[in-house]
Amino acid sequence: MRRAFKIIVRLVLVLAVVSVALGLWKREEIFRLLAVNSLFSEEKIVGNFSNMEGAFVTTPLARGAGAISPLPQGDDMTLPAGADQWINDRAVTSLLVLHNGQIRHESYYLGTSSSDRRVSWSVAKSYLSALFGVLMEEGAIASLDDPVTKYAPLLEGSAYDGASIRNVLNMASGVSFDEDYLEYSSDINRMGRVIALGGTLDQFTADLKDSFATPGDTWQYVSIDTHVIGMVIRGATGRDMPSLLSEKILMPLGLERDGYYITDGAGVAFVLGGLNFTSRDYARFGLMIAQNGAYGGQQIVPAMWIAESTQASAPTAPGDIGYGYQWWIPVGAQDGEFMARGVYGQYIYIDQVRDVVIVTTGADRKFREKGVNNSNIGMFRKLAQIL
Repeated sequence: MRRAFKIIVRLVLVLAVVSVALGLWKREEIFRLLAVNSLFSEEKIVGNFSNMEGAFVTTPLARGAGAISPLPQGDDMTLPAGADQWINDRAVTSLLVLHNGQIRHESYYLGTSSSDRRVSWSVAKSYLSALFGVLMEEGAIASLDDPVTKYAPLLEGSAYDGASIRNVLNMASGVSFDEDYLEYSSDINRMGRVIALGGTLDQFTADLKDSFATPGDTWQYVSIDTHVIGMVIRGATGRDMPSLLSEKILMPLGLERDGYYITDGAGVAFVLGGLNFTSRDYARFGLMIAQNGAYGGQQIVPAMWIAESTQASAPTAPGDIGYGYQWWIPVGAQDGEFMARGVYGQYIYIDQVRDVVIVTTGADRKFREKGVNNSNIGMFRKLAQIL
């Protein structure tokens, strides 16, 4: 009995030592996993969205050495009726309205400020679309109808084998992927844990094997499609996403601050939702898009690509919100009305006819409730119409 007791004590001590050693060895990964698991909690979400480097590995996005481009201050606009209630209900953290390139309204809430670099979530997809258009014009990618496996051979044998670039730009790959942010075991949350623990998104994507539809037949919002676009770009150019995005898109914009990308364990950028910029710098990107790809006297993104990518070309259901190449087109949109949209209340809304760009960041834990997106679009339209 005594001998057995000693063996048990030794075993417990060994396990304790091993646990401590593992804790020290994987300390950063464990810390990030804990941070990810509480990323959207009510008491932490606002602070987390301004400090994503605390939960994930990140890499800088250089603004370059150029001068900060001006965003002139225009006359302050009066917000429409219901705006204050909307700001409160939607947990808005910033609201920035540009008209004719001038700031007509700028406000920050819930303890945030103009210097906060807020996470983009899926607004990042529209940045990737702009970069893709530049690379298409440069000839790095031959055709939107090329199979994704031509540039990303790792995807051969995966659910993406047979999908074209156009299919993934349109979110019409037919690949099965559970996008429920509120379900712990969903694919999107499982992916977040993979990133936090140092896994690779390329392999995560290649391991997806199930499809629900033939590529091109059905639209379904599948965020991992955007990662495939990133794999195509990296395969076509032999370059990493941060340096490409900085060189081709960000540096010509004259940003106020360097941004940063969330990355996976291999340093690959989280292109489907990992950008972090100030609200004003999001506005500079939006203004460039609103001006058909031109900014500061330079054509940054081809105007033809802006026009094509912001058309409702995806096979969405009749009467539903439209989708282009990583851009959303609201129901009943007039020409030149489209937006980038991310979960929890991140938007860049553009009305080219009225020359209006609206940026909002938020921490709206009720963003999935019925009518919320339509309510947001309704407020953006009110803001645009009174200018």
